Amino acid sequence: MDARSPKTTDFDTLKRRLADALGAKAIVDSAEAMTPYLAEQRRRYQGAAPFVVRSASTEEVATTVTLCREAGVPVVPQGGNTGLVAGGIPFAETPAVLVNLERMNRVRDLDATDYSITVEAGCILQKVQEAAAEADRLFPLSLGAEGSCQIGGNLSTNAGGVHVLRYGNMRDLVLGLEVVLPDGRVWDGLKALRKDNTGYALKHLFVGAEGTLGIITAACLKLFPRPAETEVAFVAVTDPAAAVELLGRARAATGDRVNAFELIPRIGLDFALKHVEGIEDPLSEPSDWYALVELASGRADGSLRESLEEFLGTAVEDGLVSDAALAANERQAQAFWAIREGIVEAQKFEGGSIKHDISVAVSKTPEFITRATALVKEMVPGIRPVPFGHVGDGNIHFNLSQPEGADREAYLARWDAVNEAVHELVVSMGGSISAEHGIGYMKAAENARFKSDVEMDLMRAVKHALDPDGLMNPGKVLER
Repeated sequence: MDARSPKTTDFDTLKRRLADALGAKAIVDSAEAMTPYLAEQRRRYQGAAPFVVRSASTEEVATTVTLCREAGVPVVPQGGNTGLVAGGIPFAETPAVLVNLERMNRVRDLDATDYSITVEAGCILQKVQEAAAEADRLFPLSLGAEGSCQIGGNLSTNAGGVHVLRYGNMRDLVLGLEVVLPDGRVWDGLKALRKDNTGYALKHLFVGAEGTLGIITAACLKLFPRPAETEVAFVAVTDPAAAVELLGRARAATGDRVNAFELIPRIGLDFALKHVEGIEDPLSEPSDWYALVELASGRADGSLRESLEEFLGTAVEDGLVSDAALAANERQAQAFWAIREGIVEAQKFEGGSIKHDISVAVSKTPEFITRATALVKEMVPGIRPVPFGHVGDGNIHFNLSQPEGADREAYLARWDAVNEAVHELVVSMGGSISAEHGIGYMKAAENARFKSDVEMDLMRAVKHALDPDGLMNPGKVLER
């Protein structure tokens, strides 16, 4: 039996059983109320579900999964619904119950001495950051949707963000998990241990699995000391190769205290200046490329500023950097970061945008940008590439704005063909077609096309071992 042949399609009976077990307030079934849960972030896909379950505890999630399993009905877990690959959206062709975890939003524990925090899956990322700050600690995951994305979704997609260079992906920030398994049992792995060499690291099965192996209900996460000194610079570089060289120099000059290193093209800055209120050009003369550099240290003695000025001065002498603006205060630092975030917002006003979330080795990012730009310009004359993002860890958001004056829908109709060509280049360079957004539904077929038979066999074996009935988030990560 699998998710395409459920034992019953009597959703009314299932809904009554769930309402009896969880309470009527846990069930959302009107079309209007369900709309926010079924609207995919980029509006490329339309979700469908007979009803939504808003579980308020691990026990309620376990009950929901158990009753759905008894009815042979698939379950699609969802966090803040900020994902970009339709991983948390159910579809009409496979009727499923959507389980949203927004009511599971408690901070269960924070141990400042142990540098750990235990939170439920529905906790908003920003809430976790704030709870850590109140205890004079840092939770370093930071990304554009942090005011609405949830920890469960961050874990399920192995989220990255701007600080991966220093602190790693979400997989690197988790100590332990609590997970409801496909059979309804609960695995309590909420340990704050830094070392546990007792066999398979089960937590890593569920991080990045996008709810296909079970539902993460809580997590114990790592905390870090809060920086005492932070320096931010907006730097004009000659090209992406110069940016990569500058990154290496920054890491060496500061004792590897580089928090973030973002690549920004001039076209991205121009878009932000044009469409986003409050954005200003930090430098007097334009450059084709920029790097946004953030350094952080536990010592507030001015040495970080000195290191920044020193290695930038040398980079100017060596022709890597033509100009730089160093933030004089927190307000100016935030203004520099607003440019980076403004690029994302501004692209919406320039027509259709075909997007890629790829990674290659850091040393290969300049080559990728050059080759991919030439490739797409040949495919679509007049296309406007906007390659930007986390060059510090090799993750480039290779977004492609439509040619000026082009028909939006006709351009977006080429999404799959352009993705395929760019992904082929990425894989040929030893890279990944998804660096931080996950696979979800949108990239499941592409994932199968590029992974080896051995990799796919191993992934299917894990899926079958934990979810033999195929009821957990069917059609995501692995094609049905």
